[in-house]
Amino acid sequence: MAKMTLDQLRKLREETKGDMARRETEGKEIQVVVGMGTCGIAAGSKAAFDAIMKTVDLLKLSDKVIIRQTGCMGLCHVEPTVEVIMPGMPATIYGKVNAATAEEIVRKHIVEKKMLDGHIYDRPAIDIVKK
Repeated sequence: MAKMTLDQLRKLREETKGDMARRETEGKEIQVVVGMGTCGIAAGSKAAFDAIMKTVDLLKLSDKVIIRQTGCMGLCHVEPTVEVIMPGMPATIYGKVNAATAEEIVRKHIVEKKMLDGHIYDRPAIDIVKK
């Protein structure tokens, strides 16, 4: 292993602290679950996952949002899939999520509390959804 400079060590420490903060679940009420089963990965869920992480970091939401991975959600025909669970809104599964849609999910659903039409593939019945 090559020797690291003090600046490199400091940079590594800051990156690691950010990674650790993302994994902390205490006090976080918003969950974003990305389907990372074989079908999801083959359809591009890694790009969606990375876009969600990047946007959450960019908007400084890491202290409010838990980003998780799961296996197949059973919606293989619309992979990649992303489920958003947050207070005051119905749990919603979005399908056919590319990187641009993933960013839009964070900006619209999580920040503005508006669901994205055109990508919703599972949500509670209409009598549960409040307008």
